[in-house]
Amino acid sequence: MVHVVQTEFTDEQLAAEAAREGSDGPAFTELVERHRQRVWRVCYRLMGNEEDANDAAQEVLVRLFLQRAQFEGRSKYSTWMQSIAVNMCLALRRRRGRRERRETQAAQHEIQRHGHLSQHDTAQSLDVMQMLETLDEEDRAMVIMKYAEDYSYEELSSIFDRSVSACKMRISRAREQLRQHFPREMCSST
Repeated sequence: MVHVVQTEFTDEQLAAEAAREGSDGPAFTELVERHRQRVWRVCYRLMGNEEDANDAAQEVLVRLFLQRAQFEGRSKYSTWMQSIAVNMCLALRRRRGRRERRETQAAQHEIQRHGHLSQHDTAQSLDVMQMLETLDEEDRAMVIMKYAEDYSYEELSSIFDRSVSACKMRISRAREQLRQHFPREMCSST
């Protein structure tokens, strides 16, 4: 018997059907098609390059498949899915080791140390992703999800399993940290 998935079903309805399918049937396939690009975009923003983003996105889709029966509907499916993507990317970045972060931070320190660089030269030397690399992994992910992906504090609360006030505090603290590390670059963004 052929199942035809109708695109007017909500993500939550498709998730319930995918859990019943027991395989990668039409409901799960439809969910993947709906969200593949957004998962990849989030992975790209969190991982910082295309190769790592491809690996992370593939891991996320495998995890979604394996955990398809665990979606309980306490949040939107897209929020649940993004929490899996964020957690996967954080785990992969941690596994990548601290070496890359140390190298990036050393480069940032060198740029900051050279006070003789003009503001224009410094701004060209730093891009936003490099600046974000100076943050704690979870703070970095939270800032990206808030400002690049436009998630609300309520959605961040679900994704990061923290209270709304904790999310607001962490983002505020991260912005302040960026302001302290990069005062010239941050003065135009506030």
